[in-house]
Order: sequence, then structure tokens, then C-alpha cells
Amino acid sequence: MPITKSPNDHRQYQYLQLDNGLRVLLVEDLQAQQAAASMAVNVGHFDDPASRPGMAHFLEHMLFLGTEKYPKSGEYHAFINQHGGSNNAWTGTEQTNFFFSIDAEVFEESLDRFSQFFIAPCFDLELVDRERHAIESEFSLKLKDDIRRTYQVQKETVNPAHPFSKFSVGNLKTLDGDEKTLRQELLDFYQTHYSANLMTLCLVAPLPLDELLALAESYFVPIENRKLAKQYPNVAIYEAAQLGQQINIVPLKEQRRVAITFPLPAIDRFYKRKPLTFISHLLGYEGKGSLLSHLKDQGLAINLSAGGGVNGYNFKDYNISIQLTEKGLLQLDDVIQASFEYLKLIKTQGMQAWRYQERANLLKLAFKYQEQIKPLDLASHLSINMHHYEVSDLIYGDYRMDGLDVAQVTELLDLMSPDNLRIQLISPDLDTEKQASWYHSPYQMKPIDAQRLKHWREPEIREALKLPEPNPFIIEDSIARDVKSDHPVPVVVCQETGYRIWHKKDDEFNVPKGHMYLSLDSHQAAATPKHAALTRLYVEMLLDYLTEFTYPAEVAGLSYNIYPHQGGITLHLTGLTGKQEALLSLLINKARERNFTQDRFKQIKKQILRNWFNQSRAKPISQLFTSLTVTLQKRSFEPQRMAEELEDITLDDLHNHVRAFYEKIHLEGLVYGDWLTEEAQALGKRLDHILSLVSSPSGESERELIKLENVGTLMREVSVNHQDSSIIVYYQSAQATPLKMALFSLLNHTMSSTFFHELRTKRQLGYMVGTGYLPLNRYPGMIFYVQSPTAGPLKLLEAIDEFIADFNYAVMQITNDQWELTKQGLINQIMEHDPNLKTRGQRYWSSIGNKDYDFNQRELVAEQIGELTRSDLIKFMMQKMRTKHGDRLILFTTGEQHRNQEQLTSDNMITDLRSFKQRAAKFSY
Repeated sequence: MPITKSPNDHRQYQYLQLDNGLRVLLVEDLQAQQAAASMAVNVGHFDDPASRPGMAHFLEHMLFLGTEKYPKSGEYHAFINQHGGSNNAWTGTEQTNFFFSIDAEVFEESLDRFSQFFIAPCFDLELVDRERHAIESEFSLKLKDDIRRTYQVQKETVNPAHPFSKFSVGNLKTLDGDEKTLRQELLDFYQTHYSANLMTLCLVAPLPLDELLALAESYFVPIENRKLAKQYPNVAIYEAAQLGQQINIVPLKEQRRVAITFPLPAIDRFYKRKPLTFISHLLGYEGKGSLLSHLKDQGLAINLSAGGGVNGYNFKDYNISIQLTEKGLLQLDDVIQASFEYLKLIKTQGMQAWRYQERANLLKLAFKYQEQIKPLDLASHLSINMHHYEVSDLIYGDYRMDGLDVAQVTELLDLMSPDNLRIQLISPDLDTEKQASWYHSPYQMKPIDAQRLKHWREPEIREALKLPEPNPFIIEDSIARDVKSDHPVPVVVCQETGYRIWHKKDDEFNVPKGHMYLSLDSHQAAATPKHAALTRLYVEMLLDYLTEFTYPAEVAGLSYNIYPHQGGITLHLTGLTGKQEALLSLLINKARERNFTQDRFKQIKKQILRNWFNQSRAKPISQLFTSLTVTLQKRSFEPQRMAEELEDITLDDLHNHVRAFYEKIHLEGLVYGDWLTEEAQALGKRLDHILSLVSSPSGESERELIKLENVGTLMREVSVNHQDSSIIVYYQSAQATPLKMALFSLLNHTMSSTFFHELRTKRQLGYMVGTGYLPLNRYPGMIFYVQSPTAGPLKLLEAIDEFIADFNYAVMQITNDQWELTKQGLINQIMEHDPNLKTRGQRYWSSIGNKDYDFNQRELVAEQIGELTRSDLIKFMMQKMRTKHGDRLILFTTGEQHRNQEQLTSDNMITDLRSFKQRAAKFSY
């Protein structure tokens, strides 16, 4: 049976079943530079033994740690990394997915290693204890994660006979006991659940299909077919007593949210007509008359999404999830009442073919002009689709909408009733009486009062609620213009004092889409924490105000984002080019109105303050990443610092700031995609005219970066309330040259897998462990980072310094062949072909931001990497990193359980960030 593919898809596909029952999808992609493989196994935490929660997850970890043919535990990871690739895996409810990408030249050798996971894993007894500690680290990492804490409450309030109720992650407690016994249980689990007939494999490579077939047969036929059948219990996820309940949950982060949940049957059988997609299309509408618009007008809600929720072999939770205001929390019943009224509106007035067709047309266009994705993402996605769709629909299944089936939609809407309901309310200060296992989230589950249910059963649709009008932005079809570009890279097509527009007509991806980036620089944007807070407030107010007017365009696949940066704000607009200018006109006209009300001002201000407050409850390592840019960029500020300024800001302050912001503006823009030169020029002139009405031309805002040259080891402790400790060690280049970019990126590439193996796998210091190449304001840099449940910051720094000190010897051990392969792997990564219009546009815009006006920086860096020798790298490390007195910045947090350990201290500690940033030497551009 042929596989339906997009007319814009150059790849060739072949589906087959090997002699051992393994289902395989081969993808020939002659344009790809990397190859990828993904194995999806129909085994997940639903299969965990009752006595061993987390076993499926533990097994996923252990498969990476050596096979009979390749017994060294770090060999697979090192091989993939050396050859410019990446690899990962995840364990879900019913599937476990293993995937990797790699340079195509070594695809066969990588498949030999990968296939052995499923043929002859070692399950080395010596690694059992080490890896269950890794599972404990992963568990510990999410102890204060509200999503995980809420998920656990849901698990405790479903039918205990349903496998969804199982604790999925595992930890030291669930994986305790004698290591030999645990290893034997692991082996038994593998042999009981892993079988070729429960696996789906996808191979993507720049190789002909017949060669891919030979690889699949050569390496994957030896996987044993134990002829297993899935046998999950045929029980409902909710017992009758668990419906009609309200579950109160107290989060750690400041938030108010209600999920109105309707249990539905499994949804795979609906994929051809997608009735739930249609319902969500109407329920999630955000324009005038929508449920969200009404709730916003009443000051009850901030946001709404429809359709999310857990699903599995015999269930689907359909959620209407609403972010509430404080008033909305107090008037929860009215919020729920309005939701039932809108559901009734859909049921009584929404069953019209044209409404369904609007959504179907969008998916049809999205499929027709489907943009390519990286081989790794494609392989993973398709291997999972093989468990859900018919063979002909493995690609098309995500987009297929065969027509409105009123009976099917009505069947599902009938289940969205007060008689088939659970309410999950998340807010501080709710009544609770229990604590969930493992994550200790306080909650309460109580029956919903009969009077409340009766009221919701009889909704009278209020006048304010309306279904959407026909969408003027939706088009039936669009065709890319067959006009070749005159230039290989973007060129300036419009330039005057204070503004410059770059343009490039795409003639490679053949899609009628465009990307438009417009950056407005203003010296008022982030001169002080107060200015930065006002700019952020302006952006959020603007986005909120625009939503109702632009939602139809967003639905039609025309999306936009406005975001603040160090020098001002950027508008990024993308979608089908036929209507992009109409959306831009709408955005400009509405942005100039600035019709901000006092009520929305109060709500948005509260929302931003809450978000900034909640950042202090994020993972320690996430907070350190924020603190790194705040410490080093002159115009970046701590969320807490901006929150202090925002507290007292008034609507008049905002209006004054916006006026001052636009007084002097520098505009830099890029128009890329299916745009002709004359269209880009006309657009530039229009923008120049609009700006001339409100502002004077200005130069670009300076982006200043703290210079770490000759400062020695600087330290800064960040106060975080968390059980784990964390650390980032950052090294900065004093020059922004291709040579320094090459050295820093090659050093990171050479170190990363060894660092991960040494500190995470061998020393078990934590789950979040890694290195990274991190350029800031064009200047190359490198970081080492760890978040650890077991060691405080002093021990973490000692471990990092010890690793750096020893790494020279590791470089000396590398053979010439390995060195050349390592360099080539990095060059291939840097020079990877852009898979789609979006990635190419991002690269062009990033080049403009970096003043790489020849758009050839990556070529120059790749050339330098090719010329670097091992002695260059060793010399660079000796000068830059081997001494503990080297120039670097260390940020750290001390975990609650490490406060009694020896503390990390220094005479060179940043205690007052503001004065440090004022005094420090800076780079600027």
C-alpha cells in the first residue's frame, strides 16, 4: 500500500515487515547530510510490575550502558558524539522511544551498535546501583515541578486497577534491594516485554531504499520475536465514584488554573475525521464573542486552551484548561457555566460543514506545503506514528480531515456534560487534606455539590457568546512564485538613516511562505531595570490587546511574536505570504492605537509579576542560566529586580514610556521567503513612512557585555530554595574571531560526551550534567554545568576542575584518525544543511544580529576547525583553563541538604551585582 506524502516532500518511503515481525519504515532522503534511526517499543510504565514502579524507565537507562558486542558503558554515546550526532530516549505510558542521528558516512557502524540494545544488552551488574542512582537524580530534579506534582495527584485519584495509576519515574526506594535480584528482575522484564513484534523502526538516510533495506535486514533481523501480545486490563480509568469530583491542588508556583475534564474513549479510531480537532477549533477560538474573550471582558480569565489531557489504550481526557484571575477563582462556577454554554452553542449552531472545512483547509495547506524537519525528529515521529495509524497514513494521518461526521462529533459532545465531569483546581490557599505520594503535593478530592451540577446541566446561552464568523485570512490554496533569487544571501534593498531592510527571495524550499523580522532599537528600551520592566509590560499589553483582532489570522496559519531584547523589541511574522501584509497592516494599526484599559493593565501587570516571582521557584540550574546572562549583559536584569520596579508602575507611566520609546528608533528588518524584491522595497518604504510619523531616526542601541579578561576567578552565589545544589563555570573569549569560535566550539565538542560520562554516569553527581558552547553578544564562550542532589558547590567545582586538569591527557590519547573524525563531526554539525525555510530564516536573522553581513561566519569557523591541531587545543586549554586563577565566572546555588558541607567561598565574590556591572570593563557592539 503506497504511503501518502506531501507533494512538497522529496523523500522516498518504503514500509515492510522483517522476518522476525519487526515493522520498519525506510526513508530515502538524498538531501540530508545526517542519518537517523528511531526504535519505538510498545512498552512503557503501564507495564511496570506492581512491586517495581519505574522498571520500564530503569530498563531504558540500562540499555545504553553496554551490550555483549560493545560492552564499554560510554562507548555508544562517545561514538555518536564523535561523529557529529546526538542521541536520547524517553519512556512514556505505553511506548519507549530510542533515537539518534549521526554523520551519514558512519550510519552502518552506528546501526550495528544501536541494534545490539535490542539483541544482547549486558545489564552489567556493576552498573545497576550506579544507574538507579541516576534514576533517583532524575526523580529528584522534578520534585518541585508543579506539572509532575499535579500529574501524581491525578494518578492517585483514578481507578487504582488502571495502569495509569502507577508511579512512572521510579527512584531509589522503588528500585531498592539486592543488586543481583534487581538485575534478574530487569532481565525478566526485558524478556517478558521486549519483542520484535512490539517494535517499530524508522531509518532515515541519504541512501537508496535498497541499501537501507539491506541495513535493516542485516542488523535488526536478529532481534528475537517472542510473539508477545499487549494485555492491558479492560477497566475504566475512572470508577463511577471518581466522576463528579472536584480536586483541589496547591502548587509551589503562584498560579490559578482550572481544568474541566471530560473522560472520553480512546481516540485513535477518530483520526481520519478528527472530531476533537474540530471541537477544539471552535472552543479554543479567541476572537470577539469567544468563550475566552467573554471571560477576559468579565475579568475572570487570562488564557484558555481546549483539547489537552492524558490519553491511552482505552481512554482520553479532554480538558478545557483556563488560567484564572483572582476574581475568576472566586467566581469559578460562572466560568464553568460559561464553558457549558459555549459547548451548547457548538452543539446547536456549530455543526456546519463550512466551519469544519475551514480547519480541514488549514491542515490541507499545511500538508501540501509541509516543511522538512531534521532526520532525527522525522525518524522519532514516524516510528511513533507506526503504532497509531494505518500504513498509508503514516505521514498524512496527522493532517487528515475527511469531512464533518455530525453523529461522531455529537457522540463526543454528549460526553462533555456535567454527568461525565471532573474539575481540577490549582491555586494557593485551597482546602486540602492529603499529600500525594512521592511529590508531596497537598490536595483534596470532594464530590461536586448536586446543585452546582444541576445548574450546569441547564445552560442558557448568554448573548455575549458567539461562534466565529467566516475567517477572511483562510485561503483554499496558494502557490509559491517561480522567481529565482538574484543573490545567494540576503542583500539590503532599502536603507535610509535609521532603518535598513534586508531581503532574500527563497528559491529552494518552494513554499508560499515568508518570514519577516523587524527589530526596533530604542535607547529607552532597557537603559535601567525600570525601563526594561516597562518594555516587557508594553510587549505583554500589546500581545494581549492584539489577540482578539489577530486570532483569525493565527488560526489561518499566520503567526507572529513580539519579544523584548537588550536593545528594544522584535516582531517576527510568519506564514502564507498571500495574507502576511494584511496581518502586518493590522498589527501596525492596532499597535499605534495603544488602547490599553486600566483593568487589563492591572491583570497583565499581576501576570508578569507572578511569572517573575515564579522564576525564583524554577530548577536551580535554570535560574543559573538566567543569572549568567543577567550577570554578563549590561542591559539584562534579574526578574526580581524588575519586579520591584514594576510594582509601582502606573498606566500613565506605561503610556509615557511608549511615547519615549518611539521618539528615536532604529529599524533593522529581514524579509525572507516567497517575497519579491519590489514587494520588500515597497514594504520598507511603508515602514519608513509610518515610523517618520512617530519618531526620529536613531543609531542602533549598544549591546554591552561584561569583559572577564584579567579578572581571575569571579564567583557569584545565587540564593535558591531547593534541595539540590547547582553550578555553572563559564569561560569567555576575549576576541570574537572565527579562530576563537572554532577553538571554543571544538573544545566543547571534544569534551562533552566525556564530561557527561565522567560526572553523570561514573561519579553520579546529578542528572543535569553537561557542557555547552555559549556565545554571548557575539563573543564565544563555554560552560560546564551540574545540578546535583548529592554534592554541594565546592565538591562540584572540584570535580569540574579535576576533569579539566585531566582532559589534556585524554586529548593526547586520541589517535590522528580519531582527531580528524572528531573535527569532521563538528564541521558537519556546523555546516548542516538547513532543513526548512524557518531554520534558514533564523540563521539569516542571527547573522544580521551578529553583524555577519557576508553570511559566511559558519564557513570561516568550519575552515578554522579544519586547520586546528591537537596541540593547538592543548595549548589553548593550558593558557585558558588549566589554572584555577584563570579568567572565568562561577555561578552556584547551595542546596538545602548541602548547607552543612564545606562552603564554596572566594575573595573575588560578586555581592552587589549593580555596582559590579557599573564598574566592570565591557565589550560593546
